[in-house]
Amino acid sequence: MTQEEVLEEFRGAGALLNGHFILTSGRRSPIFLQKMFVFMYPDRTERLCKALAQKVEATFGKIDIVVSPAVGGIVPGYETARHLKAKSIFVERENGKFALRRGFDIPQGARVLVVDDILTTGLSYRETLEAIRPYPGTIVGAACLIDRSNGRADIGVPRVALATLDIPDYAPDNLPPELAALPAIKPGSRNLAS
Repeated sequence: MTQEEVLEEFRGAGALLNGHFILTSGRRSPIFLQKMFVFMYPDRTERLCKALAQKVEATFGKIDIVVSPAVGGIVPGYETARHLKAKSIFVERENGKFALRRGFDIPQGARVLVVDDILTTGLSYRETLEAIRPYPGTIVGAACLIDRSNGRADIGVPRVALATLDIPDYAPDNLPPELAALPAIKPGSRNLAS
């Protein structure tokens, strides 16, 4: 799947939004990728995650367990794991930090991949990796549908993305005038109650 085909899936779902958005990192952007609009369509989600699974296998080989951060990573993590014929588990917040709960485990020898939806600063990846590093499996890398950092975000492991974009984002106190003139909208899920 080409980068343009990935973006067309987002456009077709009405998920490529323009305005003034507060990202989960707190930074601001004139573009927001509302992946949940894509995930409303099982056929779109399947196409994207199947392509991601193919790219993952070509890069990392066999994967045993996919770990995703809740909430946004659960759907692409599950669907990518399905195409990898791997287990799908997720971390969720417990006392403000990601943790494996619900009896999830990563056994010795398991080849583990972290999958999330959109990569901006890499914070969700770093927090997920921190939560699973104590387990005896081997973390082989990470994957996402879209890397909006253009490869700049440091997540600490090798990664693959279906699309790599250079979407601007700004500190809240350093906005360009055209962005500052628009009302800010916060569409993300990071601050959901645990």
